[in-house]
Amino acid sequence: MNTHQFWQLIEAARHQAPDPDDGGDVVRRATSRLAAHPAEEIVATEQVLWDLMADSYGDPLWAAAYVINGGCSDDGFDYFRGWLIAQGREAFERVTADPDALAELPVVRTAAAVGSPLECEEMLTVAWDAHFIATGAPSLTMPPPSGTPSRTPTGTSGSTIAVKWRGGCPA
Repeated sequence: MNTHQFWQLIEAARHQAPDPDDGGDVVRRATSRLAAHPAEEIVATEQVLWDLMADSYGDPLWAAAYVINGGCSDDGFDYFRGWLIAQGREAFERVTADPDALAELPVVRTAAAVGSPLECEEMLTVAWDAHFIATGAPSLTMPPPSGTPSRTPTGTSGSTIAVKWRGGCPA
């Protein structure tokens, strides 16, 4: 499984979902589809996912998640990026290049209006869950993912970075 194939999987799951903005439903459908692949491809999916998580790890996006979700811990930022991946390649690439683009997404405006957090923890285990469905094995056997970030934003407090981004937030 390479990045292009991963995005095809996510897009197919989004097209199948009655509400493609529902990250949990998209992940359930992606998991089911992924479980039909050979075990080696499922394992490779884990690295693709962590590469995308590393690509989306940055202070500007974290600040946006902080404002949109009313706070954003380390885990919360992971879940936010899981949600962003579930939104598909176009949204992911647009938002990682310019976090202010979040304000243009209808799902963000809707969530902000009702105070619903944008999170999808399930995306972080899509490969593990598919592997279990396909093989019955309780965990993946693979080397640790490369490119996994191990830092938190530095130089500013959460409230400072939130204020810097608030101008683009629909909340």
